[in-house]
Amino acid sequence: MIGESQNFSFANQELYQNVCGIGDNRLRDVEKQLKIKIIPRGISLIFQGDDERVDLAHGFFSELQTVLLSRPDVAYFDQEDLNTEIQKLFPKYMNPTVKPPSDSVEWTPTNRVFTSFKGKPIFPRTENQEKFTDSLKNNYISFALGPAGTGKTFLSIAVACRLMQTGEVDRLVLTRPAVEAGESLGFLPGDLVQKVNPYLRPIYDALHECIGFEKTTELISVGKIEIAPIAFMRGRTLSNSFIILDEAQNCTLPQLKMFLTRFGKNSRMSVSGDITQIDLEHGRSGLEKTVNILNDTKGIGIVQFNDKDITRHPIVSTIVKKFEGRGL
Repeated sequence: MIGESQNFSFANQELYQNVCGIGDNRLRDVEKQLKIKIIPRGISLIFQGDDERVDLAHGFFSELQTVLLSRPDVAYFDQEDLNTEIQKLFPKYMNPTVKPPSDSVEWTPTNRVFTSFKGKPIFPRTENQEKFTDSLKNNYISFALGPAGTGKTFLSIAVACRLMQTGEVDRLVLTRPAVEAGESLGFLPGDLVQKVNPYLRPIYDALHECIGFEKTTELISVGKIEIAPIAFMRGRTLSNSFIILDEAQNCTLPQLKMFLTRFGKNSRMSVSGDITQIDLEHGRSGLEKTVNILNDTKGIGIVQFNDKDITRHPIVSTIVKKFEGRGL
């Protein structure tokens, strides 16, 4: 054993700040999880505690630094990125007796999806996310199934913004079923867009992060971004468009058939949903049936996400696992 105290030094000041945060506030959660005392010194950390825990802490930060330095977006690393990497590494260091397979290869992102209006490059954060972005670029229609927080909506928006930026599509069409999540919102005032807006909030959030509030507003005003409930898709042919259907688990089989047959020339379509969060009456959701019907169809990609792909705060992954453990 090394002893009760051990030092670890970061490669540079920028990496130290990214990992530790302002006032070293990001170290507190790590400190609690590893059950040691962490003392910042310059760009170094001093670990104090039981010999075994100190060794684990040194191994944890060494591997974390190696992973971060291998990321192409390390200069734009933020709290959410750190949470994702820590979430991946913690099980290994919380249960050191469980060793990963000797032939396992650490996945790192390779293809940038989009560069946000703030200059931050957007990369997939898991292997399944990269499969989904590749499908969005290479297939006519892509389905993404999986739990909340896996990036289904955000990645669809990022790819759509990129294709609009390069001129591969002319407009972005956003739709979702107007189904309330277990509660009645009553009558909603306003025009069509104002009525649908509350249901499309996650899509707006993604747009604002990718291209900003002002650009989003401008593109909506000139018709480059169109918002409509799925009921208003009937009878249309959507050409030169990137079409996103969010919360597709709340669509019936006839609705999904109607929506998918709106597909026109030079378009891309993204359909995402979580079959564990259905707000329709039992048996009415058509998402799973549609995926089974279209499985192994050329030009249609289907990506299944799981709890390992959750890139929100680590507590989201814990919540999903707890509910799945009870069959909910």
